[in-house]
Amino acid sequence: MNGSSSAPRHLAVFGAGYVGLVSAACLAWLGHEVVCVDSQPRRLRQLRRGRLPFHEPLLGELLQEQLRTGRLRFSSSARAAVNHGDVLFIAVGTPTAADGAAELGQVMQVADDIGRHMPGPRQVVMKSTVPVGTGERVRQRIRERLAQRGACWALAVASNPEFLREGLAVQDFLRPERVVAGSDDARLLELLRELHAPLLSAQRPFLAMDLRSAELCKYAANVMLAARLSLMNELALLAEGLGADIEQVREGLGRDPRIGPLFLRAGCGFGGSCLPKDLRALRHSAAILGHATPMLDAIAASNERMVGLLEARVCEALGEDLRGRCIAVWGLAFKPQTDDVRESPALALVRALSLRGAQVQAYDPMAGAAALEALGELPGFQLAGSALEALQQADALLLVTDWPQFAALPGEALRARLRGALVLDGRNALDGPQLAAAGLQYRGIGRAVAKAVVPPVEAWPQAPAGRPTQEAPACAWPRRSDHAVSARLAG
Repeated sequence: MNGSSSAPRHLAVFGAGYVGLVSAACLAWLGHEVVCVDSQPRRLRQLRRGRLPFHEPLLGELLQEQLRTGRLRFSSSARAAVNHGDVLFIAVGTPTAADGAAELGQVMQVADDIGRHMPGPRQVVMKSTVPVGTGERVRQRIRERLAQRGACWALAVASNPEFLREGLAVQDFLRPERVVAGSDDARLLELLRELHAPLLSAQRPFLAMDLRSAELCKYAANVMLAARLSLMNELALLAEGLGADIEQVREGLGRDPRIGPLFLRAGCGFGGSCLPKDLRALRHSAAILGHATPMLDAIAASNERMVGLLEARVCEALGEDLRGRCIAVWGLAFKPQTDDVRESPALALVRALSLRGAQVQAYDPMAGAAALEALGELPGFQLAGSALEALQQADALLLVTDWPQFAALPGEALRARLRGALVLDGRNALDGPQLAAAGLQYRGIGRAVAKAVVPPVEAWPQAPAGRPTQEAPACAWPRRSDHAVSARLAG
């Protein structure tokens, strides 16, 4: 039994990172025979044992179940994958090059492998986030390798960008808001529609478009999200000067159906493997064309300012020379529910504090090991075994990643361990009035220093009878009673 409404297909996925591994496991869950290729021997050994190389909720049990069914296999052989798969998904990394462009070396290496080993017609689908026009370059590269062999097999290429959020990647794949696919080959578009058919509904449509538009759609989505975050951060700083509370402003904005509530939380800058990288790549593409992008430039500058905000506030309170000072940092991952520290604002902050001579005691429930690897031998930096241990004899506490367990700790416990009283909340995750009552000096982003409990914003009134509401329709995605992840997602 499987979740697919179409006949099982033979698929190959190149790349076992976040996108590739989630895609491979979910496609196997839908009933297809999937070979996932990666070049890292250690990662392959982990995956064959059913162990994840990174933290992602639900993915571990999904991986183990699909290994048991035999529908998901891992290989280091590009030849084996190309021979196995009629449809070949490219999901390798596209890191930032020195000039801000997306580095396509791994993508083109996969294209070379496909061209060298194709035994017959193949369909290639780009999952990696790539600059507009890359799909055409990949098609040309494969054809060149085929020509070197004297082969001329039919080849179709599509872009099927992912919109997966780390920490929610499995849910996002199996309950997509939409599925975007672009190609000039109608048969490949129809095949992609069939592959995703069990996940689609009137509210979760399949959006077919041309190849270049699909490539740009991914960049446009991430830049739009970055713009919302940056605008809220600008408004937060303005709110501080005007004596307003950005959290109450956010509530008012989010209730407007033209705006909606998502990506409106002010904070100390965004990071991760997508938004900063894709913003740089799109600005680079525009520069090549000679197009000015003042809004994109402003987003980048605004985020850089916010990433440095907590450092500036520590210096404002404790002085610019932090030698002899101990700073507690809560959170090292770029967001909760992941151990990913790529471009994390927390790591930028830790490096800056270390350069100023501070001793930094940091704690993260998941990302400690990844942070140690990324930071290397950083003077004055040490990992704590718990959130409370990080506070011992610290002159200030800086919250950078809003793991929910941090907000659950009582103010009295913080006050008892801290040497100083300063608490800088970079995500507006803590209860400012409660901390102030415990004798701490709380400062959030876009909020006044707490001195009393602020009355909560009244609940939005219920719509009168007969008036349609804005509630999202019930999700239509395949439920399987024999599958543990199904039961958890169905809730």
